[in-house]
Amino acid sequence: MKLSTKQQEFTKCVGMLIAYAYFKGYAFTFGDAFRDRRAFGEFGQKKLYSAAKSVHKIRLAVDLNLFVDGEYIRDGKHSAYVELGEYWESLNVNAKWGGRFNDANHFSFQHWGVK
Repeated sequence: MKLSTKQQEFTKCVGMLIAYAYFKGYAFTFGDAFRDRRAFGEFGQKKLYSAAKSVHKIRLAVDLNLFVDGEYIRDGKHSAYVELGEYWESLNVNAKWGGRFNDANHFSFQHWGVK
């Protein structure tokens, strides 16, 4: 699949995730989304705090900070994170939830073997 096509599908799924979260009574704020190559390096290059092969660098990841009843949720095992992560994974075969690798606020699409 062409990268731009996957980016468009990713964006659509992020919208669906956000709508679902608010429907369930949760709230989000944005964390990291696109990591510009001027600051973080090209895909495959390690610069600043970003992983060398971060899908944030190719517009296929977003970090969403979860709030339940106004409280910021840091625990990735919280039932709301698990529910949202499983919903995210159901949206697309490429959808990967960071809660599976200790980064619960990370929602991404796998590309070039990176999630």
